[in-house]
Amino acid sequence: MLRGAEVAVVAVDGDSGAVVGYITAIGDGVLTASIPLLEVLPAWQGRGIGSELVRRVLTELGPRYMVDIVCDDDIVSFYERLGFSPYQAMIRRDRQALTGEPQAAR
Repeated sequence: MLRGAEVAVVAVDGDSGAVVGYITAIGDGVLTASIPLLEVLPAWQGRGIGSELVRRVLTELGPRYMVDIVCDDDIVSFYERLGFSPYQAMIRRDRQALTGEPQAAR
């Protein structure tokens, strides 16, 4: 998952060396990018790690016409503080894809 990303940034605990968070971005290398994953372990949340991961991935991406994030309603304000704006979008989720089971016919 990290290897397939255009940009991946990992947060590591300086004492234990354990990964405590990460962010990935996929894109076309020029105009667009999407941030599909930002994860910070619950015990490490509220320390600015997620914000710093977003800032670093945006720096690595450089100037882009659009950088999209899909998130749940309860974290919209987090991304707004980092300069993102709400936007109407459509998504499709297939939870079976996470288990490797074949997708049901539609």
